[in-house]
Amino acid sequence: MAGYTLKNLKDDVEDSATKFGLSPALETHFAREPLGLQNSGVSYLRLAPGERVPFGHTHKEQEEVYVVVGGAGRVKLDDEILELRQWDAVRIPPETMRNLEGGPDGIEVLLFGAPNAGFGDAEMTQGWWT
Repeated sequence: MAGYTLKNLKDDVEDSATKFGLSPALETHFAREPLGLQNSGVSYLRLAPGERVPFGHTHKEQEEVYVVVGGAGRVKLDDEILELRQWDAVRIPPETMRNLEGGPDGIEVLLFGAPNAGFGDAEMTQGWWT
């Protein structure tokens, strides 16, 4: 048997936003553990129109790539704000503070990160983009 794992990001992976009271403005499915990823991470994130992730974050080691798969919005990277549209991909180095905001129709993003540095790799700052 092949050593693969198949999961539907929305159906098979828990929406973490609900357990933190962030739903329905935010939907997040962190698939690193459900997929058994050893060297990387992948997540699905959806923001309702005009909503922002309520914190910024950096990483100690993990580089991320955000790919917009639906809608549009903005990303704040340190002090710079970029407009994002469907199929834009942005690479974010570990030390860059980041946060997303949904546009008029909201935004759906696939997030890829490597290396897999575990839960202690991220540092969060509440209310960073106010």
